[in-house]
Amino acid sequence: MTGPRYPQRIADLPSTVPFVGPEVQERERGAPFRARIGANESVFGPSPQAVDAMAEAARDVWKYPDPTNHDLRHALAARLNTTPDHVIVGAGIDGLLGSLVRLLVAPGDPVVTSDGAYPTFNYHVTGYGGVLHKVPYDNDHEDLRTLIDKAHEVKAKLIYFANPDNPMGSWVSGATIEALLDALPDGTLLALDEAYIEFAPEGTAPQIDPEDPRVIRFRTFSKAYGMAGARVGYGIAASDLVSSFNKVRNHFGMSRIAQAGALAALEDQAWLDEVVAKVATARERIGDIARAHGLTPLPSATNFVTVDCGEDGAFAKRVLDALVADGVFVRMPFVAPGNRAIRVGTGRKEDLDVFETALPHALKAARE
Repeated sequence: MTGPRYPQRIADLPSTVPFVGPEVQERERGAPFRARIGANESVFGPSPQAVDAMAEAARDVWKYPDPTNHDLRHALAARLNTTPDHVIVGAGIDGLLGSLVRLLVAPGDPVVTSDGAYPTFNYHVTGYGGVLHKVPYDNDHEDLRTLIDKAHEVKAKLIYFANPDNPMGSWVSGATIEALLDALPDGTLLALDEAYIEFAPEGTAPQIDPEDPRVIRFRTFSKAYGMAGARVGYGIAASDLVSSFNKVRNHFGMSRIAQAGALAALEDQAWLDEVVAKVATARERIGDIARAHGLTPLPSATNFVTVDCGEDGAFAKRVLDALVADGVFVRMPFVAPGNRAIRVGTGRKEDLDVFETALPHALKAARE
């Protein structure tokens, strides 16, 4: 009796996931975290209107969801001043990235990204047999010019670029991106991840015609809208590319509850503004806490602050491990030189009180 016959590229892959979730770590340590500020979630939660809408939608959960995401796509199109034909909805940016890679990348196809950038994108590319070509960060920023140069060199089908960036929190102006679009190779698509755009300064989002075939932009309800557990993301792209997603996407990938919650959240601008303001205040406090202990907070346009621990990656890992052992869930960049830092999510006063108390003990433990 034999088992399934895996494609060789799958058989050769390790059985891993891009992130170890906080729940996994809580089970391993045998206790819940005192402060969950490591996964770039919004501890401020979703709009109360969204909560009510999801509770009401739960009554109809026996029904399949609308596979076209009609209402949400139309509402997003109205907000973005475009048409529903330019909007694709999916299970978070992660799910949409998986569909995009499945749509475009065949085994052996070259794909360009930054070394140390969002690992879930790499996970999808590797799983579908693509070949990743990576370029280093430049002064803690993803370097779009270098990414484009590498795409010319390897004839890449796809470039991944996040603005603002995870894990460093850095950003470039929208004008910088606009100026480089004409340098893209023919037939290369720029996947522009804008998961944190609501937190960024004015002018960070480029002005790009939705019908421009060279770019697909991704945004999410996981961050500023506080709905990471609902898994709602959306893309903005040329109508032909959006239509092509229907060839590969999970047509019932969005639950009725998530659809209803996102639609209600989109309508509550006051809540979004309140969350953005709270995030800005929390970023300032994280910076103050870091500086008080001789660390350097990096400028951030996101809902987290990447804190330079001042030494190498091994030291930063000891700081992180000590924080986790003390019940503070944080993460760190994986690749040097970014791994000299820890990444601290914006939290409520009580979350940051815990971090403030735990940090000096973690630093002491890391230096012993």
